[in-house]
Amino acid sequence: MPKAMPAWLAVLFAALLAVGTDEFVIAGVLPELAADLNVSVSAAGQLVTVFAVVYAIGAPTLALVTSRLGRRSLIAASLLVFAAANAGAALAPGYWPLMAARIIAALAAATVAAASFATAAAAAPEGRQGRYLAVVTAGLTVALFTGVPAGTWLAGAVGWRSTFWLLAVIGALVAAGVLASFPRIAAGEPTSLTERLAPLRNRGVLRLLAVTFVAASGGLMFYTYLGPFTAQVVGDSYELLSLALLTVGLAGVGAVLLAGRATDAYGPARVLELVLAGHGAALALLAAIALSGRHSPVLLITGVAVWSAFAWGLNPPIQASLLAAAPQAGMTALSLNISGLYLGTGVAGALGGAVTALADARYVPLTGALLLLGALALAPPASRHRRQPSTAATPVDCRSQP
Repeated sequence: MPKAMPAWLAVLFAALLAVGTDEFVIAGVLPELAADLNVSVSAAGQLVTVFAVVYAIGAPTLALVTSRLGRRSLIAASLLVFAAANAGAALAPGYWPLMAARIIAALAAATVAAASFATAAAAAPEGRQGRYLAVVTAGLTVALFTGVPAGTWLAGAVGWRSTFWLLAVIGALVAAGVLASFPRIAAGEPTSLTERLAPLRNRGVLRLLAVTFVAASGGLMFYTYLGPFTAQVVGDSYELLSLALLTVGLAGVGAVLLAGRATDAYGPARVLELVLAGHGAALALLAAIALSGRHSPVLLITGVAVWSAFAWGLNPPIQASLLAAAPQAGMTALSLNISGLYLGTGVAGALGGAVTALADARYVPLTGALLLLGALALAPPASRHRRQPSTAATPVDCRSQP
């Protein structure tokens, strides 16, 4: 992070930490939540699907609708709605009220994220835009090894509703931080939806967005159902699940940094192929561990670490490839990539739920491995590209983003 990081930038980091935790924490409380609400694990997994799809559609749409509003008021109000929605989730008497609360939380989270990225880019001093954006996006990754494991541990120790109460409190505190520390930033220049979606007319961009969508569907399917998978393979232990989630985050952060360096050194196309192939192989390894009948926590955690290294290593090469494919619309292409990622997360929840209902959670990584083969087939062949080192100064590299 920048040495002289302003207070408002730290607040945006906290906002994205809360948003990231809210999206992924369901993966850690899935079995407890399903049992308490008297629904199947696959039905509970649809809470992830709905959140992700609403977020994916809402992010570009709400960014357009709210583009003329002041950022300080918009982010603070959205965080208060986010807090209220999570309080509603904590109080939900049943499955459908909880689903409604998740939809509202997703809309608020999408608004917070879009406005936060725009604010960081607009308010950054000259030459520091990349670092400011990296601080904000780092909140999403840090959520994986702080917020999600902590929420999972809290759910196991006190109950899943306590996790949503914690998110409600954090949302309210961050909203207060926004009001206390934010600079006065004028509303952005309005842009049409046609301008925002212009990169979709680029075949190279479309191909890469398809890679993101399919890879996210396969990889995040395993992450979403990691709780049931762990319970079936080595037994139901929230301490072990918390450790598995912590492993995902720690390995993921290291993988992002390593993949960023490799992308600079060897070019995005070559690294993208390597990451997708390794991701598919890691999921196949996890399927083999599960179906072998060996109940080894050490083996499971090792497999999860290998999977995480490849899963979260996707972003640097895919982002660098998108910037090369759409140099005049890089920010827009990357925002569409985030939508592709969240739509993939939605499919992951739905398809993983179907696999769990028809067979069991041990077959989730096998299904994911097949999807990763599809993503690898969609990726532009590295042999057709010259070495394309990414530009280190590109402000939207965002290598800390999961």
